[in-house]
Amino acid sequence: MAALAFVELDEGKVKKSSLEAVSYAHAVAGDVTAIVFGKTDDMDEVGKAGASKVLSVTDDKLSAPNIMAYASAIAEAMNQEGSDLLVLAKSSLGDPVSARVSIKVDASLASNVTDLPDTSGGYSVKKSIYTGKAFANTNLEGDKKIIIIKKNAIAIKEDGGSPEVVDFAPATNDSDFTVKTTKVEKAEGDILLPEADLVVSGGRGLKGPENWGMIEELAKTLGAATGCSKPVSDMDWRPHHEHVGQTGIKVSPSLYIAIGISGAIQHLAGVNSSKYILVINKDPEAPFFKAADYGVVGDAFDVVPKLTEAIKKAQG
Repeated sequence: MAALAFVELDEGKVKKSSLEAVSYAHAVAGDVTAIVFGKTDDMDEVGKAGASKVLSVTDDKLSAPNIMAYASAIAEAMNQEGSDLLVLAKSSLGDPVSARVSIKVDASLASNVTDLPDTSGGYSVKKSIYTGKAFANTNLEGDKKIIIIKKNAIAIKEDGGSPEVVDFAPATNDSDFTVKTTKVEKAEGDILLPEADLVVSGGRGLKGPENWGMIEELAKTLGAATGCSKPVSDMDWRPHHEHVGQTGIKVSPSLYIAIGISGAIQHLAGVNSSKYILVINKDPEAPFFKAADYGVVGDAFDVVPKLTEAIKKAQG
């Protein structure tokens, strides 16, 4: 089986979730070609993750994400490389692109996949459903398959070699460019929530926006993004783009630290893809503790400053 991995860039840097997709493809197929739209200095990172070859698309018309054009190019790459498996990370770009590719190449598709395929009796994948509350085993039929992996589904391989980088100029047609991106606005902040590997969030237990300094200091010490619960953003204590939850931003960091957040089901739906969850709350009956990997029962105003100082000391 030959696999193609779709690698996304963010301001010229390869996304961590895309490196996970490359490593997943390598674990499944061994023979992996990656396709990258745009220029990056991270090609060796793609190789270390498991790709032996990279198709580099540098056409200016494809420098900005274009769902229809990307789908056409990826379908062409699959046909050219003889790939019967496409692997990509779940994202706002990957989801619509993969759906269109599946039609173009007549492939079965599974999204939110959390584990490697089971081929003992067909081709079955385990996927997360109901915002992470349950799992479903799905059989993929047909010769070609598309797997969209959930973030943190697999560890990133780091012992691959330098890949062969090949210029790839896919055919373009005018119908793929009937919709154009005229402007892109990104949320402010040094580290953005959707891509953050560490997230520090605060809730109403902080009592007011004037106390957010300790959240920001902990986040800065860890190199983390900051988030908040819905009530906090509704009260304008924090900007709405920091709202984490079912109706806000869904995150999948390696570590999610929830401080003074009770753990309403709507909030849990936005964070249950986190690899580990640490809860700090003075209420031992807070629902969040049931979902936590680690919990600290204590007053945030005592615990958080001490935690920050301990981390600083450990960092030297």
